[in-house]
Amino acid sequence: MDKFEFAQRFQADKAKYYRIAYSYVKNEHDALDVMGEASYKALRSLKALKTPEYFSSWMTRIVINCALDLLRQNSRVTFLDDALPPESEPPDEAALAPEDSLDLYTALDALGERDRACVILHFFEGYTYENVSRILGEPESTVKSRVYRSLGKMRTFLQKGEH
Repeated sequence: MDKFEFAQRFQADKAKYYRIAYSYVKNEHDALDVMGEASYKALRSLKALKTPEYFSSWMTRIVINCALDLLRQNSRVTFLDDALPPESEPPDEAALAPEDSLDLYTALDALGERDRACVILHFFEGYTYENVSRILGEPESTVKSRVYRSLGKMRTFLQKGEH
């Protein structure tokens, strides 16, 4: 894959990558920083992509890693006021009422890193279990278990009103 093809494929899915970044960092500025860093890292290591058909999975993994790196670097805790959706919400989340969005973010934040990634990739981004397993480097059965267990945790969390 050359740089031109990389640019085309990245542009075609940039909204999806932005939503993934935003779901981790929870603000527009940081999500854009993650996008820039991820595209830079991906372009630098383009030769490492041996199978171009897996570009989307490969790029998604880079976006997730960059988002996690930024969170670790900032060592920041998201306070409830910071978790409110900004005025320029990512696509598909504008339909949620602010309090519902906050509840969902709070429930997602209560999950572990890997569990949260499985839920976001499968339900928010529409990846199949097979693709999620490829992105995260885990067996498909593990991904299914994580999703099922995470949904149970989120349901319990939201029913108890622990937020």
